[in-house]
Amino acid sequence: MDIKVSTAQFENKSGDKAYNLSVIEKLASQAASQGSHVIAFHECSITGYTFARKLSREQLLDIAEHIPEGESIQKLQEIAAQNDITILAGLFEKDEHDHLFKAYVCVDKTGLKAKYRKLHPFINPHLTPGNEYCVFDIMGWKCGILICYDNNIIENVRATRLLGAEIIFMPHVTMCTPSTRPGAGFVDPQLWENRIADPTSLRLEFNGMKGRDWLMKWLPSRAYDNGAYIVFSNPVGMDDDQLKNGCSMIIDPFGDVIADCRSWENSFESAVITSEKLSQAGGYRYIKARRPELYRDIIGQEHSSEQKVVWLDDKTV
Repeated sequence: MDIKVSTAQFENKSGDKAYNLSVIEKLASQAASQGSHVIAFHECSITGYTFARKLSREQLLDIAEHIPEGESIQKLQEIAAQNDITILAGLFEKDEHDHLFKAYVCVDKTGLKAKYRKLHPFINPHLTPGNEYCVFDIMGWKCGILICYDNNIIENVRATRLLGAEIIFMPHVTMCTPSTRPGAGFVDPQLWENRIADPTSLRLEFNGMKGRDWLMKWLPSRAYDNGAYIVFSNPVGMDDDQLKNGCSMIIDPFGDVIADCRSWENSFESAVITSEKLSQAGGYRYIKARRPELYRDIIGQEHSSEQKVVWLDDKTV
């Protein structure tokens, strides 16, 4: 059956779970009233994200929650039940041994439907990487989750698709940070403060190579190459001391943007997802044409993972 999905963006408050959940509740209610079956929020949308780079292990444990018994998951279930909508949102998780993870959950009126742990966390050295992919069901659709940096490793997206995911949720906190890529860099927070008087200067930064232009270099290709729907969610406004530009969007298996958040307010955009495109798009044929005997040993050869995030260098933070 067709399914209507919303992708949201909002300006979260660092460490203020009650406030962030209140925004999630408001947007989920609005989306449900417009007929959406699902709404997706950004990475660490419940807790805030960038501020966590400054937290000690004890401080991170204090803000992290057990899943599913934590109060934020219970609140998400309450919101989902009241509005008859499925909600995806992110937070920091701790397990029974006080291991810490970057988690993203799917919750409906019945409770927790799925939990995913980020495979490539970096915002805090006390975080433990996840070690498995996640594919689950929403209203008959096979869905997957990959958080932010996970999507930069293209094997993760292909593996999730090969496990059956037709819709891949990609929650992020990204763009507007330094990089070796030409044109990258922070966006001056003063432009955000002055956005009403001078929207043009902010729009140029948000839409240029620091922001949307970079995103459009690679995100549509993840959908196109894999013949899958992509639901990208990203915050807008200040996240700790860094300015983020939103651009939450939904991309179909042809690589076309079918929903696109351009507002600077807390908002969402929605799209109806249909099954026909899954087999009409080129990615469906390309997956069938694969010859894994040619590259199975190449892709699977021994490799020591090395992850460097330029903007976390002491010179840029």
